[in-house]
Amino acid sequence: MPEVIFNGPTGRLEGRYQPSKDKTAPIAIILHPHPHPKFGGTMNNKIVYDLFYMFQERGFTTLRFNFRGVGRSQGAFDHGQGELSDAAAALDWVQTLHPDARGCWVAGFSFGAWIGMQLLMRRPEIEGFMSIAPQPNIYDFSFLAPCPASGLIIHGEEDRVSPPEHVQGLVDKLKAQRGILITQNTMEDANHFFTEHQEELIEECGTYLDKRLGIIPGGIEETMLLR
Repeated sequence: MPEVIFNGPTGRLEGRYQPSKDKTAPIAIILHPHPHPKFGGTMNNKIVYDLFYMFQERGFTTLRFNFRGVGRSQGAFDHGQGELSDAAAALDWVQTLHPDARGCWVAGFSFGAWIGMQLLMRRPEIEGFMSIAPQPNIYDFSFLAPCPASGLIIHGEEDRVSPPEHVQGLVDKLKAQRGILITQNTMEDANHFFTEHQEELIEECGTYLDKRLGIIPGGIEETMLLR
């Protein structure tokens, strides 16, 4: 897993990058939580780390990186606007190395889920997303009008940072849109950080991805998701 440094909007960004042997493999970008120490906001967050390997094991070219001001990434926290530019620069960097990639996915945890959904709106090549513990009670998701791709929203039943009723409101809004399918998974007994449920979280994300990729059969709704 090569350590990489690439140019971002305000300086160098630090990442971990694993290319697929298949030049046409899809790309996966993994976005970390808020950089406040309380949220474990680095690319080495356990959930971000495990998502990285989940995509890698399925043949994706995979990148996770530190937003500006985190680790060896230059710059300072910018409350979302700059971090979105960082994510766009990261995707540009991978696509330059893999111009023949067939599509792209974005997965984000907490603050990273908000950035990931904004990146989704900017980049039509993103065909799937995983939004893990999004915080619509804290961050504005009104830009999803309409949401351009199908994806997974997974959150904890016992989340006190972003209570389930707020996430439910976001899900209901997105489900009302035509042409996409939002899959919701509310994990029983899990908090915002999925304490003691992280392995289950990655298993659920992996199962969803396998259905999207056609690796395992799903129900009629999952079949609709296949591209």
